[in-house]
Amino acid sequence: MQKNYKPNTFILTLLITIIQNTPCSETKPIEPAESVEEQLKKLNLELPQASKSFGTYAHYVIAGNLIFISGQLPTEYGILKYAGKIGETLTEEQGVQAAQSATMQVMSQLQKALDGSFNRVKQCVKITVFINAVDSFTNHPTIANGASNLIVSLLGSTRGKHARAAVGVSSLPLNAPVEIEAIFELESK
Repeated sequence: MQKNYKPNTFILTLLITIIQNTPCSETKPIEPAESVEEQLKKLNLELPQASKSFGTYAHYVIAGNLIFISGQLPTEYGILKYAGKIGETLTEEQGVQAAQSATMQVMSQLQKALDGSFNRVKQCVKITVFINAVDSFTNHPTIANGASNLIVSLLGSTRGKHARAAVGVSSLPLNAPVEIEAIFELESK
C-alpha cells in the first residue's frame, strides 16, 4: 500500500529556485561563429583537396536536410599522411593529429558537396571515429577529441557540438590509424 505523500512546498520551491539560478554551460548564450573560411585562416589551416574514393561508394549522400559523409582517412593528395596502429607504431599524439587530418577530409567532402560553401551547414549532428589501436589502448576519447575539437573550432559551439562514438578497431583500410564518418544537418535551399 502506497502512503499519501505531501511534498514540503518550501523545499520544492527552494530546489526550483536553485536549479533556475544555477548557470549551466548548455544554456549560456553562445556567440555565433565566424565563417568556416575565416576560422580556417585564423587557425592557419587549409582544407586539402577532397580525396577520391578507394572503392565503389559515394563520398557523401544528401538525404532530405541531412548529409552523410562516408568514412574519411587522414590523407593528403591521395596519400595516407599517417599509417599504423596507435600504441604500436604511432603515439597517442600522432593519433590525435591523424584524427584532425581525417576531419579536414570530412570538411573537404562537405565543402565539395555544398559547391564550395559552408553557408548551408546548420549543425554537425554526429561523428563516428574509428580508431586502429592495440588491444590494451583505452584512451579512445582523447583521439576522438582531435576531431570533435576541430569541428567545434571551425563551426563554433552552436553548430559544431555533436553526438559522437569513438570505436576501437583491430584494423582500418590502408592501415590508417583513424577513419571518421559524419552527419551534418543542412539549411533548406
